[in-house]
Amino acid sequence: MFDEAFKVLLAESVGPERAAVVLQALETAPSVSIRLNPEKLKTCPIPDATPVPWSPYGFLLAQRPVFTLDPLFHAGCYYVQDTSAMFVGHVFREMMAGLTPGATVLDLCAAPGGKTTDLAASLRERFGDRFTLLSNEVMRARYGVLRSNVETWGDARVGTVSRDPSAFGHTPLFDVVVADVPCSGEGMFRKDSQAVAEWSLKTVEFCTARSRRILRDIWPVLKPGGLLLFSTCTFNHFENDDTVAWMAEELGADVLPLPAFPPVVNTRFGDLLLPGLVPGEGQYVAALRKSGTPEGIRPADPFVLYRAERPAQPLPVDAPLVNVPREDALRYLHGDALVLPSDAPVGPVTIGFEGHPLGPGKNLGKRCNNLYPKAKRIRMDIR
Repeated sequence: MFDEAFKVLLAESVGPERAAVVLQALETAPSVSIRLNPEKLKTCPIPDATPVPWSPYGFLLAQRPVFTLDPLFHAGCYYVQDTSAMFVGHVFREMMAGLTPGATVLDLCAAPGGKTTDLAASLRERFGDRFTLLSNEVMRARYGVLRSNVETWGDARVGTVSRDPSAFGHTPLFDVVVADVPCSGEGMFRKDSQAVAEWSLKTVEFCTARSRRILRDIWPVLKPGGLLLFSTCTFNHFENDDTVAWMAEELGADVLPLPAFPPVVNTRFGDLLLPGLVPGEGQYVAALRKSGTPEGIRPADPFVLYRAERPAQPLPVDAPLVNVPREDALRYLHGDALVLPSDAPVGPVTIGFEGHPLGPGKNLGKRCNNLYPKAKRIRMDIR
């Protein structure tokens, strides 16, 4: 199933014993997990869930539900994210001590939005409204997914933009840059057979060169003394530790030690989560501090400078919330007209489920016009 060169490189990167564990795990089904939106939900809505050790909002599920048929999912009450990917948020929280109110953060390669929403939750918990998070995705097709997920999450301090890293310029604006760079995707093998088919040593070489180009291009916008969190969903040392060593030497940075978190593997420069040792698909994370001090830097608004789109506010502020049962909530999300209770106000309303807004409608009395955005409507059979 796996390229022999992959097996050799895996053993070279993580050791023969761990490589054997990984290869065995890659033959099994992937795990399923969610991360709560703490501004909307405090307890896990799905039974038989287990807390993720490194995320205060994460839960590992016993089985995969049909998320499309859960109104709370559409309300942005939780995000479906692999437990390993949540470790980037853990490292970010560990490194937040040096940040102050007004912190500016760039999530560079952000689609589909898992790490952005995790960062947003941590920043809001720490600073309230006093932060700026810019979420970028260069691929336009993927940018649409990112923007939709950020809108659903619903934090007005998060802006989205689609730019190549080279187009950000040279103004040092950001206290933190999170770079989850495109990689050879060894951590996608259980979920994507195409990732297995496309893997080769040439792909690893190409991804290594591309990630270094991305990092070199974005380096000027990180403030001197700023933090760069570097991550991949792959296991090999070329794309991980070797690239961190390259950044330290070529760009001017100090590699920061990460605290031990068994069963996470401490590598030469970062932390590596491996399938079989953890329930998730795997992730590599490292932290670097840019040389210098931020003295004399003039503050600027990244939203204005980069013409960012902020999360849309589709719900009229003064539209009363009308809660509907699950069946009606799904019909609304499907795009169907509703008949609201006789005591529901006539005119603009916000359709909700268990107190969580889903979207706008216009109640005419005998029926309610469905104003839920067409692009977000459920397309599957809801019966």
